[in-house]
Amino acid sequence: MRARELAVQYPTVTPEHSALEAARLLAEHGLPALIVADARGRPVAVLPGSRLLRLLIPRYVRDDPALARVYDEGHADRLCAELAERTVADLLRHDEPPLPVVDADATVMEIASVMDQDRSPMVAVCERRGEPMLGAIAVPHLLTRLLPGD
Repeated sequence: MRARELAVQYPTVTPEHSALEAARLLAEHGLPALIVADARGRPVAVLPGSRLLRLLIPRYVRDDPALARVYDEGHADRLCAELAERTVADLLRHDEPPLPVVDADATVMEIASVMDQDRSPMVAVCERRGEPMLGAIAVPHLLTRLLPGD
């Protein structure tokens, strides 16, 4: 089985998307992360949901997590204002490794090897490097191909 056969459509955002749009996309699809693609559809990074959550947590709560217990739940609407004011580009770190990419002809073992080497729970699949993304493969999907049936 080749990567093109395993790849599934996976939501993407561009660096220009608002953080609020990204958060809504994560919530709607029940995803732990989004793939960030450039204007040509080429994968450039992964945006973990935890990075979006960080914007929702006031600095004083991040500095002293014990304050989270006393934070008024009624202020949740105000917390999302920070998401609307930031873009996905604002949330990307320049020092983190890029999303691993495999070509469409990669085998299951090649895909697993790239995930292991890059310590990544997913890979993007492109016909060839530098081309638009065909889809993505996450560890659970790959494991269904690797694990023996009952």
